Amino acid sequence: MYSRWHRRLITEMYSWADGQTTPIWAILPMGHRAGWGESMRLDMATRRQVTKATHRRYVQASRKEKAHILDEFVETTGYNRSYAARVLRNGGPEARSRSSPPQAPSGRRRGGRRRVYGDAVLEPLTRIWEILGFPCGKRLAACLPDVVDALVFHGELVCRPKIIEQLRNVSGATIDRLLAPQRKRFELRGRSGTKPGSLLKSQIPIRTYADWDDARPGFVEIDLVSHSGSNASGDFCQTLTMTDIATGWTETLAVRNKAQKWVFLAIQQLRCQLPFPLLGIDSDNGSEFINHHLVDYCKQERITFTRARPYRKNDNCHVEQKNWTTVRQTVGYHRYGTPQELDALNRLYAAYRLLHNYFLPQAKVVAKWREGGRSRRRYDRPQAPCARTLGSSGLSALTSQSLREQYTCLNPAQLRRDIQTVTEEIRRLVRVKHSDENPGYEYI
Repeated sequence: MYSRWHRRLITEMYSWADGQTTPIWAILPMGHRAGWGESMRLDMATRRQVTKATHRRYVQASRKEKAHILDEFVETTGYNRSYAARVLRNGGPEARSRSSPPQAPSGRRRGGRRRVYGDAVLEPLTRIWEILGFPCGKRLAACLPDVVDALVFHGELVCRPKIIEQLRNVSGATIDRLLAPQRKRFELRGRSGTKPGSLLKSQIPIRTYADWDDARPGFVEIDLVSHSGSNASGDFCQTLTMTDIATGWTETLAVRNKAQKWVFLAIQQLRCQLPFPLLGIDSDNGSEFINHHLVDYCKQERITFTRARPYRKNDNCHVEQKNWTTVRQTVGYHRYGTPQELDALNRLYAAYRLLHNYFLPQAKVVAKWREGGRSRRRYDRPQAPCARTLGSSGLSALTSQSLREQYTCLNPAQLRRDIQTVTEEIRRLVRVKHSDENPGYEYI
């Protein structure tokens, strides 16, 4: 049985739900008004009646009125405030037996912020991400406006103007969030095939990673990547990688093996492909680089020649990073040693150098410091090597014009298709070479 003031409380709550504003404490006896929220003990049936009456007014009230109603409801029932708000939204606690499963709340669902980037943006964004070789969100956001314009110009991207504008303005964090389900990475590891040379080391100065003048294009690091597969015996192809420190401009060329003759010819060929004069070369201590032929050539051409410290790969950190992103991620760790494979590798590098140097943005470290036991870095805004080259000093007007004209003519989607075509050809050559039906290959 309800007491007299319990019955009056329920009656007043129903009247309150109909629009009256009598406060709850006003209907209590005078002796219960001070600290009445703590001394009041309502049974479950009374609380449900109070909740049902208050719910009607709560769902129709404004935000400010809801706060006032919630305050008095908490004092009346003794509920936790968060629980009380949920109960008022849902119309009361769900009555169920212990054996019945829990039921979802029946009240209104909180709306939240409207979704800005839908599937209409995700589809072209994913395609651009694949064309550029799956870069991170910050790098992709930096180059998206230029790449979108290039794809639209060549007819590779057909979208509504609103979608084009969203692609140009999407942030790096949003890109990472949108592409998180798509991101998969397969990682393999290979072997190092460099043997330290012993010739002319005393005549070639040592340079560490901190000694470069990285504000002036023309100083490069060079290194060889071996394509021996799981067997390092015999002859197999090598890839010469040349990376400019200031701009990140990277050139690659496959050679028959690591003989001094082929490496020297490859250095000369890559020098001709650079858009700026070659001012300095830094290599490891392998005999393919440390030899009289290359030293005399550098002296004759007035090219600074330095070497890294033995067993210190971080001295060549720039080219080591390109060995992974430009070579290993592109051709993998298979063994390549046939003339057909050598030709396919160089056709692949010819297409990839255009995509990498003209469209793929790179971030450079501009500051580095330590906080306790942690090393902190600050990066500049990502830019493609071509953009960094055009922004550098000392570049001739003719070279600048040539780079801009070349950039206008390039279609990144077509370059990616060319890369995929040659990559499939290389995989086919590897499969045929290892199959039982191999008709016979002439090894180099």
